[in-house]
Amino acid sequence: MSKQRILYISQEIFPFLPENPLSKLSLELPKKMVEAGNEVRVFMPRFGVVNERKHQLHEVIRLSGINIVVNDMDMPLIIKVASVPQARMQVYFIDNDEFFKRKNTIFNDEGLPFEDNDERFVFFCKGVLESVKKLSWAPDIIHLTGWLPSFVPLYIKNYYANEPVFSESKIIYTRYTYPYQQVMPSNHQLQEILAFDGLNSELMTGQVDVEKLYALASQYSDIYTYLNPPPVFGELKEGISPEAQVQNLYEIPDPVAYFKDLYTQIGKLESVEN
Repeated sequence: MSKQRILYISQEIFPFLPENPLSKLSLELPKKMVEAGNEVRVFMPRFGVVNERKHQLHEVIRLSGINIVVNDMDMPLIIKVASVPQARMQVYFIDNDEFFKRKNTIFNDEGLPFEDNDERFVFFCKGVLESVKKLSWAPDIIHLTGWLPSFVPLYIKNYYANEPVFSESKIIYTRYTYPYQQVMPSNHQLQEILAFDGLNSELMTGQVDVEKLYALASQYSDIYTYLNPPPVFGELKEGISPEAQVQNLYEIPDPVAYFKDLYTQIGKLESVEN
């Protein structure tokens, strides 16, 4: 397989956040793809609980300094980067003092979703995509994990539909089931936020739980996968071999060969239409 450009977007990556199956996958998979000779970029949020001093984060001046518009608000985008110990890769962090400085991730100290999670999620997704545009780096594969990137497929297939950087990209979304259902506030403004960008989704009406976010991501992704139960593909697209059933990454004898094969197969597919 020829070298591919692979963009990974995750809401949590070990060792920057605590270890769990998703944060481990979000580390091991890009690490193995780098070792296999691919060109990889990795993005996650710079939550306030990320220890900047310990992990030696520093600002990337050439990528910072632009504003991301969310529901008519201009929000400054700060990009930071850190190297992963014992790996030849870096992780880029999407940062904004108003959205990510607080010492929590998705939930407040009472365990409730933050009132501005709708704006935070969209800011993160647009921040990553604008950063990739600024890099003039066209990914062959975009692999998403977690709730935060769930708006990326919608934006790529619509808001960025005429953007050359993403025109040939294939999207994989990997679902990880947490013991939570509500990640959006009951008074969310997702319809208004999306409408400001000329987008619309009936899924974003009423109470938006994680199932609606998963459904939104799957609607505009080329492949939709599960990390934990059930550990199989969603609906397979034509052109994906029947034996290419997603398993736990750590149960696959050779995960590098497995994902090489998956990325090669998805590269031959026609992209999902918007």
